[in-house]
Amino acid sequence: MEECVQQRKLLSREFQGCREIFIALGDETRQQIFIALLEHEQIGMRVGEITACTHLSRPAVSHHLRILKDAGLIRMHREGTRNYYYVDAGRKRWGQLKKLIDHVDHAVSSAEENDYPRFREDED
Repeated sequence: MEECVQQRKLLSREFQGCREIFIALGDETRQQIFIALLEHEQIGMRVGEITACTHLSRPAVSHHLRILKDAGLIRMHREGTRNYYYVDAGRKRWGQLKKLIDHVDHAVSSAEENDYPRFREDED
């Protein structure tokens, strides 16, 4: 039982560390922008290109890009006066999320092995 309590505390801390990621990707519009960045043939898109893909206004796209950038999910590079946004393939943020998911999986497996009380399927 003590191990379960410790696992939940660890998960709580890790979840808090990933909070910005969940907030950034929890919005359907930002998901749409993120997908557009992933699917674009070249690495990097300008705000105008994202606007055309998403049918959002430039200020709305800029607002959502800032949230994704602040969460460490995308980056921007400049070529002269042009700004290009792209998905950040950095392992730090994605590793943080993977670590949380791995620990959730371990906690669930451990709970199942120890018959931890949980809701029955028919109580949804």
